[in-house]
Amino acid sequence: MATVTYDKASRVYPGQEKPAVDSLDLQIEDGEFLVLVGPSGCGKSTSLRMLAGLEEVDAGAIRIGDRDVTHMPPKDRDIAMVFQNYALYPHMTVAANMGFALKISGTPKAEIQRRVMDAAKLLDLVEYLDRKPKALSGGQRQRVAMGRAIVREPQVFLMDEPLSNLDAKLRVSTRTQIASLQRRLGITTVYVTHDQIEAMTMGDRVCVLKDGILQQVDTPLNLYDTPANVFVAGFIGSPAMNIATFDLADGRAKLGEANVEVPTSVLSAVSNEGSNTLTVGFRPESLIPSSAEDEGGIPVTVDVVEELGSDAFIYGHPTGPKAAEATDRMRSDTIIARVEPRMAPAKGEKVVFKVKGGESHFFSTKTGERISY
Repeated sequence: MATVTYDKASRVYPGQEKPAVDSLDLQIEDGEFLVLVGPSGCGKSTSLRMLAGLEEVDAGAIRIGDRDVTHMPPKDRDIAMVFQNYALYPHMTVAANMGFALKISGTPKAEIQRRVMDAAKLLDLVEYLDRKPKALSGGQRQRVAMGRAIVREPQVFLMDEPLSNLDAKLRVSTRTQIASLQRRLGITTVYVTHDQIEAMTMGDRVCVLKDGILQQVDTPLNLYDTPANVFVAGFIGSPAMNIATFDLADGRAKLGEANVEVPTSVLSAVSNEGSNTLTVGFRPESLIPSSAEDEGGIPVTVDVVEELGSDAFIYGHPTGPKAAEATDRMRSDTIIARVEPRMAPAKGEKVVFKVKGGESHFFSTKTGERISY
């Protein structure tokens, strides 16, 4: 086991001016489960492949423990990788697949058998050791791929979207198994996914990337509660945060029929920027039913109601005399609110919401950075 360090590591693909990964500075602790997440093309898989030695590092350095592995061949890095497509040998049994890397490295047969059996017990694969991959389900094949990584007893696990080929129900159960297994083994793990729910439920910390640049790395709860900028705020959370640009007047942020109280420190920060607008975000659960008479109420016409049993979410659009102005200045033309599932409004109904006190998020309109208060 070891720490992993990206020291201003960059990767520029031939023929491209813009780096796929741009000066990535990241310290991953010994035994930590770190998730790299972001939209397609953000550089998360490239970052992982740079650590694996499958992509060149054009600037900066990468270290595993005290060893500089920047230009070291993959076989010498003491890492094990789990891929999206399992990459199992179809003509070999589960046991042979799991022990193949040990066999070609010259590990004694008895040691291979011990390690394979230990991994099979961890992954509930003992009864499948004599089967071929074609006789296994997708989830079982993924566990075999995990077992092949475990038997090598590496310093670092690398996982590149290992659950993307599984159906929704199996993804939920398998991600729990992977997270639990990593805690038991205590091996430093770097995990790539485009699914932010997967990232939030699995990682000790989550690293959010956009256009090859690190946006924020923190615990899942801190990312959710204190996003560093507008991008992280809109990306983390399901359903997404409601975000819009408000005008500032009389110490409040105003947009359409809505107005939100703004702390004095935030007003000062915006004034220092020479701006008279403010980007405001609020989570779906931060909206509560109100009456039309309440100051700052947000009138919404319900378009869709998602009933999930324990929760219900409404998706609607601003309504009222100034609805067009509000819609034009929202990052999405939809307002999302969590409501009581047994008291959800009907499609087409007009409702009014207000933001709970202290639950608004404020960002600079000029830079997109969070303004703390």
